[in-house]
Amino acid sequence: MNRSIRLDAVLVQAVIAGALSFAHLHDLALAAGQGGWKAWAYPVSVDLLLVASWRRLRSAGPSRLAWSWFLIALSASLGANVATAGLLDLQHPPAWLRFGIAGWPALAFLGGTLLAHTASEAMPESPLSNPSVDSVAEPHAPEPAPDPQPVDQPVRTDPPDLPTTPPVPTALVDHARKLADDHRARTGSALDADTLRARLGVPAQLAQVIAAQLA
Repeated sequence: MNRSIRLDAVLVQAVIAGALSFAHLHDLALAAGQGGWKAWAYPVSVDLLLVASWRRLRSAGPSRLAWSWFLIALSASLGANVATAGLLDLQHPPAWLRFGIAGWPALAFLGGTLLAHTASEAMPESPLSNPSVDSVAEPHAPEPAPDPQPVDQPVRTDPPDLPTTPPVPTALVDHARKLADDHRARTGSALDADTLRARLGVPAQLAQVIAAQLA
């Protein structure tokens, strides 16, 4: 119940203040030579620019653009209230007042266009005004991916080394054949590998190969 009464009182206060400010702007525009519907359009233009800049501040955050036009509209509204309090002779308004009233529509149009079609750019906050800056956790480095499990591969076995037959020169074979024929003629038996090795002075493996070719 108390909350409803407080809200209603605030609303009534806003309506009264808006109506007074509206009337002061109308009287100032009328005194500057803007008669008829033009005198009523000036307070509407000032109040709309004030509301548009305040809405930009609430929706997109504080920015230089929104604060600048909010202060311009507030200065126009507050200036009209002060000017109609007897500080100016509204029967004989000064030239600068006529100039300001005449130039206000272009200024208000520019402000409304910039507020409606300019991307929001929030003002940077001081590090001291944001206590959560130091408490922000640093991003963790990505954990390394686990090594892939080794795939069982068949064990490669090299084939056993096969005995290679050393090349035998043809002249050596012919000489061994002569020795074998001479041995057969003298002893009547074939020349064995050991005797052939001793007669030729060659390794045992080479002597076996030569003996195999003589058989």
